[in-house]
Amino acid sequence: MKEYTKGAFATISAYILWGLLPVYWKSVQAVSPDRMIAHRIIWSFMFLFMLLLVRRQLPQIKITISIPGQLKILTAASVILTLNWLTFIYAVSSGQVIAGSLGYYMSPLLSIALGVIYYKEKFKTSQILAIGLAAAGVIVITVSAGKFPWLSLILALTFGLYGLLKKKTLADSAAGLVIETGLIAPLALLYLIIMPAPGLVSVSEAASGPSMPQAGSLWLMILVSLAGIVTAVPLMLFSYGARKLDLSMIGFMQYIAPTLMLVLGVFAYDEPFTVAHAICFTLIWSGLILYTSTWFRFKPGTRQPAGSKDS
Repeated sequence: MKEYTKGAFATISAYILWGLLPVYWKSVQAVSPDRMIAHRIIWSFMFLFMLLLVRRQLPQIKITISIPGQLKILTAASVILTLNWLTFIYAVSSGQVIAGSLGYYMSPLLSIALGVIYYKEKFKTSQILAIGLAAAGVIVITVSAGKFPWLSLILALTFGLYGLLKKKTLADSAAGLVIETGLIAPLALLYLIIMPAPGLVSVSEAASGPSMPQAGSLWLMILVSLAGIVTAVPLMLFSYGARKLDLSMIGFMQYIAPTLMLVLGVFAYDEPFTVAHAICFTLIWSGLILYTSTWFRFKPGTRQPAGSKDS
């Protein structure tokens, strides 16, 4: 129960940080999305590698790779995570922000479905009702969009599968993420070299040393370099929590992030809040409250109240 609680705290912390990420992305919006994802990958790898180096845990990388099947799982996680990032960036850059947001509302339901399929997770009547309320909220916002949300489905499916894969990994959170980001970092670095950014120091220019950031861009470069910390910390928390919690619980906690994004969008960035959004969030949070209240009354794994029989 103690490990389960620690996993819940780590996962909630990850979703809170993800929910606040729009503040960071707004601060680096001068950098094109394609370059920003490359920076995320490279700086995340560098931050995590240095973290393991300082903690003298680099041997964990070799240990993890030597475990049969783990490299395949981490490689799959790396590809799926990259696809999720690319899809979201495409959604934003093509003016389909609503579709991108919807994907992260659909993802918890897919996480719950994966939990039922792969881990045979069982639910109480109240939990089934909670899932139904959340599903109704997603249906409302989907119908209001007016078309089948293929892009949203890809986002939801990739993140749900990533959570499933993280449950299967035996690696330490940081070691696993070093391997994941390290697998795609060379491609990201190659992209930055081939496609230098105008007005900023590209990787190839930095290697030859003739250029410096233009006036006023130093702060932007510093912010971009923080992409590693901004990306890696919540991923480490999520990776830790995913190994401790049921996929269904992870799925419901995921609503924390898009809700914080909504609050920021409405109150900080003056984005519209429609009736469909109001109905959707009311249903989702009603389900979340019902689901978590049930969870606190039952022991993880057994789902039975302490001192009583299953009803």
